Amino acid sequence: MGSQHSEKAARAIAVPDDRGPLSSAVDGAQGPVRLRYFAPPARLSAYFGSLYFFTISADHYADVTRADVPQLRLMMSGEGRYQFHDGMVAPTPQVCLLGPTMGATRFEVDNPVRLMGISLLPAGWASLHGGDASLLADRLCDMEAERGEVYRRLLDGLRGLGDDVDAMVALCWKELGWLVRALRPATWDLLRAIDHWLTDEGSPRIEALVAATDLSPRQLARIANKYYGAPPKMLARKYRALRCSARIALDGTSWQQLCDEGGFYDQSHFIREIKHFIGLTPHQLQTEPSAVAQLTLLRRSLGGDVAVLNRLS
Repeated sequence: MGSQHSEKAARAIAVPDDRGPLSSAVDGAQGPVRLRYFAPPARLSAYFGSLYFFTISADHYADVTRADVPQLRLMMSGEGRYQFHDGMVAPTPQVCLLGPTMGATRFEVDNPVRLMGISLLPAGWASLHGGDASLLADRLCDMEAERGEVYRRLLDGLRGLGDDVDAMVALCWKELGWLVRALRPATWDLLRAIDHWLTDEGSPRIEALVAATDLSPRQLARIANKYYGAPPKMLARKYRALRCSARIALDGTSWQQLCDEGGFYDQSHFIREIKHFIGLTPHQLQTEPSAVAQLTLLRRSLGGDVAVLNRLS
């Protein structure tokens, strides 16, 4: 299902705040779709990537989202369903925890939508869910049913704020702040090492991560599955594709050049990887990116305390 929009370019509006010249929010619109991103407060930046207010004004809409970190999504209005890359289709609950996705995910809505979403970093996943992330990879769960009334109260509180998006953002950070929990120092160190490996290596090599952590490939696979939702080799493929797609869409880099630089076998391999993780071919990214594909890139321009891992994904 393709996106339903006519405009070709998203508009980004930087919103200054008192933390300095970098923006703490960005705002974009494409046809019936509008997406606003907000940076987390410093005290929560190790747990959550960014918060976003997403609306669709159309009665019916379909699009595709790239592979991503886990997402907590609170549906203030509207309903729809996700189709994961393996073909599994699931309706979205009102309080939806979308696990880490290892391929592009299609979604479809049947009426206008208003939702507040939060990107979860590994520490945020451990705080809000606590289970092995790989067990919910490319799947979702109803957080109200699984984790109690705290999420229903948050959803009701958001609905009661009408159109005051700033108040919604403040409420989310306040309530999520009560849920985060500290990790052991050794775990923080390990997560930082994996983040650095994923974001600083053009084509991440497992040997480099083994050397940086002094852990065996088997130990790293267990830890990566638990906190990131997949073993290191899959994560390396995912973040390589995300990095390449951003350079195509934002920088206009030739995808043939990226194919040579990124350690892909050949151009066919490059195209398959981008299509799998992004949902669009390199040519589509250059010429006809979908509304959501364009708007998702806005979070890369967030300043403040947004984690590098979240900027990349």
